[in-house]
Amino acid sequence: MASDQQSGATPQITFDDFLKIDIRVGTIVDVQEFPEARKPAFKLTIDFGAEIGRKRSSAQITKHYNRESLMGRKVASVVNFPPRQIGSFMCEVLTLRFPDEAGEVVLVSPDLPVANGARLF
Repeated sequence: MASDQQSGATPQITFDDFLKIDIRVGTIVDVQEFPEARKPAFKLTIDFGAEIGRKRSSAQITKHYNRESLMGRKVASVVNFPPRQIGSFMCEVLTLRFPDEAGEVVLVSPDLPVANGARLF
């Protein structure tokens, strides 16, 4: 019989645990260089709509993305983590991403139109 935990997977959580994580979609409305970051990164401002507003995030996404390709892009982010100081920058949301085969960052984005602030369920 297979174990409850797949190799490399984290321990199982309940559905109620999942509901505690507030993942929303937003549109990147501003992208700034982040030269003081340890690894190449951008400072992002993301619009999550009227309920949540605009929040800031930093992301080490310079391998596959440039400022122009990020502007207007929809991204998924965790919006209910406490703010985190990254150098001189206060990160308010965690922009979700996956590693590609080389370990470089690929953003999580919906493949069809979704309203800013829509919640993952």
